[in-house]
Amino acid sequence: MKEFRIVEKNKLWFGISGVIILLGLFFIVAWGLNLGIDFTGGTIVQIELGKTFNTAEIREITDKYDPEAAITFAGEQKTQVQIKTKHELSDEDRGKLFAEFSEKYDLKPEDLVSIQKIGPVIGDELKRKAVISLIIAGIGMLIYITFRFEFKFGIAAILALLHDVLIVLAVYAVLRIPVNTPFIAAMLTIVGYSINDTIVVFDRVRENIGYMKKQSWADVVNISVSQTMVRSINTSLTTLFTISMIYLLGVEAIKDFALPLIVGIISGTYSSIFIASTIWALWKTREKTRPRRA
Repeated sequence: MKEFRIVEKNKLWFGISGVIILLGLFFIVAWGLNLGIDFTGGTIVQIELGKTFNTAEIREITDKYDPEAAITFAGEQKTQVQIKTKHELSDEDRGKLFAEFSEKYDLKPEDLVSIQKIGPVIGDELKRKAVISLIIAGIGMLIYITFRFEFKFGIAAILALLHDVLIVLAVYAVLRIPVNTPFIAAMLTIVGYSINDTIVVFDRVRENIGYMKKQSWADVVNISVSQTMVRSINTSLTTLFTISMIYLLGVEAIKDFALPLIVGIISGTYSSIFIASTIWALWKTREKTRPRRA
Protein backbone atom coordinates (compact mmCIF):
# COMPACT_ATOMS: atom_id res chain seq x y z
CA MET A 1 0.00 0.00 0.00
CA LYS A 2 1.32 3.41 -0.97
CA GLU A 3 1.78 5.80 1.93
CA PHE A 4 0.76 9.39 1.24
CA ARG A 5 2.74 12.19 2.92
CA ILE A 6 -0.26 14.16 4.11
CA VAL A 7 1.04 16.02 7.16
CA GLU A 8 4.28 17.16 5.51
CA LYS A 9 2.26 19.00 2.83
CA ASN A 10 0.10 20.84 5.36
CA LYS A 11 0.92 24.26 3.87
CA LEU A 12 -0.55 23.15 0.55
CA TRP A 13 -3.80 21.87 2.09
CA PHE A 14 -4.23 24.88 4.36
CA GLY A 15 -3.29 27.20 1.51
CA ILE A 16 -5.96 25.84 -0.84
CA SER A 17 -8.64 26.13 1.82
CA GLY A 18 -7.38 29.53 2.97
CA VAL A 19 -7.56 31.05 -0.52
CA ILE A 20 -11.15 29.85 -1.05
CA ILE A 21 -12.29 30.98 2.41
CA LEU A 22 -10.61 34.39 2.17
CA LEU A 23 -12.09 34.96 -1.28
CA GLY A 24 -15.51 34.06 0.09
CA LEU A 25 -15.11 36.36 3.10
CA PHE A 26 -14.09 39.19 0.76
CA PHE A 27 -17.26 38.75 -1.30
CA ILE A 28 -19.38 38.50 1.86
CA VAL A 29 -17.92 41.73 3.28
CA ALA A 30 -18.05 43.57 -0.06
CA TRP A 31 -21.44 42.44 -1.36
CA GLY A 32 -22.92 40.18 1.30
CA LEU A 33 -24.66 36.86 0.74
CA ASN A 34 -27.44 36.71 -1.81
CA LEU A 35 -30.17 36.09 0.74
CA GLY A 36 -33.37 34.60 -0.61
CA ILE A 37 -36.90 35.64 0.17
CA ASP A 38 -36.98 33.40 3.24
CA PHE A 39 -34.52 35.77 4.93
CA THR A 40 -35.22 39.16 3.36
CA GLY A 41 -38.99 38.97 3.25
CA GLY A 42 -41.14 39.58 0.19
CA THR A 43 -44.08 38.11 -1.70
CA ILE A 44 -44.81 34.65 -3.10
CA VAL A 45 -47.51 34.40 -5.78
CA GLN A 46 -48.65 31.03 -7.13
CA ILE A 47 -50.89 30.85 -10.21
CA GLU A 48 -52.45 27.94 -12.08
CA LEU A 49 -51.84 28.53 -15.80
CA GLY A 50 -53.55 25.36 -17.03
CA LYS A 51 -50.65 24.45 -19.30
CA THR A 52 -46.90 24.04 -19.30
CA PHE A 53 -44.73 27.10 -19.79
CA ASN A 54 -41.15 28.34 -19.92
CA THR A 55 -39.62 30.96 -17.66
CA ALA A 56 -38.92 33.36 -20.54
CA GLU A 57 -42.60 33.97 -21.23
CA ILE A 58 -43.30 34.38 -17.52
CA ARG A 59 -40.56 36.99 -17.19
CA GLU A 60 -42.20 39.10 -19.87
CA ILE A 61 -44.71 39.93 -17.15
CA THR A 62 -42.75 39.62 -13.90
CA ASP A 63 -39.80 41.76 -15.04
CA LYS A 64 -42.11 44.78 -14.87
CA TYR A 65 -42.39 44.25 -11.12
CA ASP A 66 -39.04 42.66 -10.20
CA PRO A 67 -36.39 41.63 -12.78
CA GLU A 68 -34.73 39.45 -10.13
CA ALA A 69 -37.87 37.52 -9.18
CA ALA A 70 -37.40 33.74 -8.90
CA ILE A 71 -39.63 31.71 -11.23
CA THR A 72 -40.26 28.05 -10.39
CA PHE A 73 -42.62 25.31 -11.55
CA ALA A 74 -45.28 24.00 -9.15
CA GLY A 75 -48.20 21.60 -9.13
CA GLU A 76 -48.31 17.92 -9.99
CA GLN A 77 -48.40 18.58 -13.76
CA LYS A 78 -45.97 21.53 -13.56
CA THR A 79 -48.72 23.84 -14.81
CA GLN A 80 -48.49 26.23 -11.88
CA VAL A 81 -46.00 29.07 -11.70
CA GLN A 82 -44.57 30.24 -8.40
CA ILE A 83 -43.17 33.77 -8.38
CA LYS A 84 -40.90 34.78 -5.50
CA THR A 85 -39.95 38.43 -5.24
CA LYS A 86 -38.04 40.22 -2.50
CA HIS A 87 -40.34 43.21 -3.01
CA GLU A 88 -43.44 43.45 -0.86
CA LEU A 89 -46.03 43.85 -3.59
CA SER A 90 -48.97 46.07 -2.75
CA ASP A 91 -52.55 44.96 -3.26
CA GLU A 92 -52.65 47.07 -6.40
CA ASP A 93 -49.46 45.50 -7.83
CA ARG A 94 -50.68 42.00 -7.06
CA GLY A 95 -53.97 42.77 -8.79
CA LYS A 96 -52.19 44.11 -11.88
CA LEU A 97 -49.83 41.12 -11.93
CA PHE A 98 -52.65 38.59 -11.91
CA ALA A 99 -54.65 40.66 -14.43
CA GLU A 100 -51.77 40.41 -16.92
CA PHE A 101 -51.55 36.64 -16.43
CA SER A 102 -55.34 36.37 -16.77
CA GLU A 103 -55.27 38.24 -20.06
CA LYS A 104 -52.37 36.23 -21.47
CA TYR A 105 -53.53 32.77 -20.36
CA ASP A 106 -57.32 33.34 -20.17
CA LEU A 107 -57.49 32.62 -16.44
CA LYS A 108 -60.33 32.73 -13.93
CA PRO A 109 -60.17 34.26 -10.41
CA GLU A 110 -59.88 30.80 -8.83
CA ASP A 111 -56.65 30.21 -10.79
CA LEU A 112 -54.89 32.49 -8.32
CA VAL A 113 -53.77 29.64 -6.04
CA SER A 114 -52.15 31.66 -3.24
CA ILE A 115 -50.45 34.90 -2.27
CA GLN A 116 -48.10 34.93 0.71
CA LYS A 117 -46.32 37.80 2.37
CA ILE A 118 -43.11 36.99 4.24
CA GLY A 119 -41.77 39.59 6.65
CA PRO A 120 -38.04 40.11 7.35
CA VAL A 121 -38.67 39.30 11.03
CA ILE A 122 -39.22 35.66 10.06
CA GLY A 123 -35.90 35.73 8.19
CA ASP A 124 -34.05 37.04 11.25
CA GLU A 125 -35.60 34.29 13.35
CA LEU A 126 -34.49 31.65 10.82
CA LYS A 127 -30.91 32.96 10.86
CA ARG A 128 -30.83 33.00 14.64
CA LYS A 129 -32.14 29.43 14.93
CA ALA A 130 -29.73 28.23 12.24
CA VAL A 131 -26.72 29.62 14.10
CA ILE A 132 -27.97 28.17 17.41
CA SER A 133 -28.50 24.76 15.77
CA LEU A 134 -24.95 24.72 14.40
CA ILE A 135 -23.50 25.74 17.77
CA ILE A 136 -25.47 23.06 19.64
CA ALA A 137 -24.46 20.44 17.06
CA GLY A 138 -20.81 21.49 17.36
CA ILE A 139 -20.83 21.30 21.17
CA GLY A 140 -22.52 17.90 21.10
CA MET A 141 -19.97 16.54 18.64
CA LEU A 142 -17.08 17.97 20.65
CA ILE A 143 -18.35 16.23 23.79
CA TYR A 144 -18.86 12.93 21.98
CA ILE A 145 -15.45 12.91 20.27
CA THR A 146 -13.70 13.98 23.48
CA PHE A 147 -15.39 11.15 25.36
CA ARG A 148 -14.64 8.56 22.67
CA PHE A 149 -11.16 9.75 21.66
CA GLU A 150 -9.58 12.82 23.28
CA PHE A 151 -10.08 16.57 23.46
CA LYS A 152 -7.55 17.34 20.71
CA PHE A 153 -9.39 15.04 18.32
CA GLY A 154 -12.59 16.94 19.13
CA ILE A 155 -11.07 20.36 18.48
CA ALA A 156 -9.54 19.17 15.19
CA ALA A 157 -12.92 17.77 14.09
CA ILE A 158 -14.77 20.99 14.96
CA LEU A 159 -12.20 23.06 13.05
CA ALA A 160 -12.72 20.78 10.05
CA LEU A 161 -16.49 21.28 10.31
CA LEU A 162 -16.00 25.05 10.50
CA HIS A 163 -13.82 24.72 7.40
CA ASP A 164 -16.66 22.95 5.54
CA VAL A 165 -19.24 25.57 6.52
CA LEU A 166 -16.95 28.42 5.41
CA ILE A 167 -16.17 26.69 2.10
CA VAL A 168 -19.86 26.30 1.26
CA LEU A 169 -20.55 29.92 2.25
CA ALA A 170 -17.61 31.03 0.11
CA VAL A 171 -18.94 29.21 -2.96
CA TYR A 172 -22.39 30.73 -2.46
CA ALA A 173 -20.93 34.20 -1.93
CA VAL A 174 -18.68 34.12 -5.00
CA LEU A 175 -21.29 32.61 -7.34
CA ARG A 176 -24.12 34.76 -5.88
CA ILE A 177 -26.35 31.72 -5.34
CA PRO A 178 -29.47 32.57 -3.28
CA VAL A 179 -29.38 31.41 0.34
CA ASN A 180 -32.74 30.15 1.55
CA THR A 181 -34.36 27.74 4.01
CA PRO A 182 -33.26 24.47 2.28
CA PHE A 183 -29.70 25.80 2.49
CA ILE A 184 -29.90 25.75 6.30
CA ALA A 185 -31.15 22.15 6.30
CA ALA A 186 -28.37 21.20 3.90
CA MET A 187 -25.71 22.80 6.13
CA LEU A 188 -26.83 20.73 9.11
CA THR A 189 -26.75 17.62 6.93
CA ILE A 190 -23.24 18.48 5.75
CA VAL A 191 -22.03 18.83 9.34
CA GLY A 192 -23.36 15.37 10.20
CA TYR A 193 -21.94 13.76 7.06
CA SER A 194 -18.51 15.35 7.42
CA ILE A 195 -18.06 14.41 11.07
CA ASN A 196 -18.87 10.78 10.25
CA ASP A 197 -16.06 10.64 7.69
CA THR A 198 -13.65 12.37 10.09
CA ILE A 199 -14.43 9.89 12.89
CA VAL A 200 -13.55 6.98 10.58
CA VAL A 201 -10.10 8.48 10.01
CA PHE A 202 -9.62 9.28 13.70
CA ASP A 203 -10.65 5.75 14.68
CA ARG A 204 -7.91 4.35 12.48
CA VAL A 205 -5.41 6.84 13.91
CA ARG A 206 -6.29 5.76 17.45
CA GLU A 207 -5.99 2.11 16.48
CA ASN A 208 -2.58 2.62 14.85
CA ILE A 209 -1.19 4.55 17.83
CA GLY A 210 -1.10 1.30 19.77
CA TYR A 211 0.89 -0.48 17.05
CA MET A 212 3.23 2.34 16.04
CA LYS A 213 4.72 3.44 19.33
CA LYS A 214 8.06 4.32 17.74
CA GLN A 215 6.54 6.22 14.82
CA SER A 216 6.11 10.00 14.86
CA TRP A 217 2.63 11.51 15.04
CA ALA A 218 2.94 12.56 11.39
CA ASP A 219 3.79 9.01 10.32
CA VAL A 220 0.84 7.60 12.24
CA VAL A 221 -1.52 10.04 10.54
CA ASN A 222 0.01 9.47 7.09
CA ILE A 223 -0.39 5.70 7.38
CA SER A 224 -3.89 5.96 8.86
CA VAL A 225 -5.12 8.33 6.16
CA SER A 226 -3.56 6.15 3.46
CA GLN A 227 -5.43 3.14 4.85
CA THR A 228 -8.82 4.92 4.89
CA MET A 229 -8.49 7.21 1.86
CA VAL A 230 -9.96 4.79 -0.68
CA ARG A 231 -12.91 4.06 1.60
CA SER A 232 -13.57 7.77 2.18
CA ILE A 233 -13.38 8.68 -1.49
CA ASN A 234 -15.54 5.76 -2.64
CA THR A 235 -18.21 6.52 -0.04
CA SER A 236 -18.25 10.19 -1.00
CA LEU A 237 -18.39 9.44 -4.73
CA THR A 238 -21.36 7.13 -4.22
CA THR A 239 -23.22 9.78 -2.22
CA LEU A 240 -22.14 12.53 -4.61
CA PHE A 241 -23.47 10.62 -7.62
CA THR A 242 -26.88 10.19 -5.97
CA ILE A 243 -27.14 13.84 -4.90
CA SER A 244 -26.02 15.00 -8.35
CA MET A 245 -28.82 13.01 -9.99
CA ILE A 246 -31.30 14.56 -7.58
CA TYR A 247 -29.98 18.00 -8.51
CA LEU A 248 -30.12 17.36 -12.26
CA LEU A 249 -33.54 15.69 -12.32
CA GLY A 250 -35.30 17.23 -9.32
CA VAL A 251 -37.57 20.26 -9.04
CA GLU A 252 -36.29 23.65 -7.94
CA ALA A 253 -37.08 23.10 -4.25
CA ILE A 254 -35.01 19.90 -4.26
CA LYS A 255 -32.17 21.59 -6.15
CA ASP A 256 -31.95 24.26 -3.44
CA PHE A 257 -31.23 21.46 -0.98
CA ALA A 258 -29.03 19.32 -3.24
CA LEU A 259 -26.63 22.02 -4.45
CA PRO A 260 -25.09 22.90 -1.05
CA LEU A 261 -24.92 19.16 -0.29
CA ILE A 262 -22.80 18.61 -3.40
CA VAL A 263 -20.38 21.36 -2.36
CA GLY A 264 -20.41 20.19 1.26
CA ILE A 265 -19.71 16.53 0.43
CA ILE A 266 -16.67 17.52 -1.65
CA SER A 267 -15.44 19.89 1.06
CA GLY A 268 -16.18 17.38 3.84
CA THR A 269 -14.21 14.63 2.13
CA TYR A 270 -11.31 17.02 1.60
CA SER A 271 -11.31 18.20 5.23
CA SER A 272 -11.58 14.67 6.64
CA ILE A 273 -8.53 13.52 4.67
CA PHE A 274 -6.30 16.58 4.58
CA ILE A 275 -7.40 19.03 7.29
CA ALA A 276 -8.69 17.35 10.47
CA SER A 277 -6.00 14.70 10.90
CA THR A 278 -3.25 17.15 9.88
CA ILE A 279 -4.34 19.65 12.53
CA TRP A 280 -4.26 16.90 15.16
CA ALA A 281 -0.78 15.67 14.09
CA LEU A 282 0.70 19.19 14.09
CA TRP A 283 -0.80 19.90 17.50
CA LYS A 284 0.55 16.66 19.00
CA THR A 285 3.99 17.22 17.45
CA ARG A 286 4.19 20.76 18.80
CA GLU A 287 3.06 19.59 22.22
CA LYS A 288 5.77 16.93 22.31
CA THR A 289 8.60 19.29 21.29
CA ARG A 290 7.55 22.20 23.49
CA PRO A 291 9.35 20.89 26.67
CA ARG A 292 12.58 20.47 24.68
CA ARG A 293 12.43 24.05 23.51
CA ALA A 294 11.85 25.20 27.07
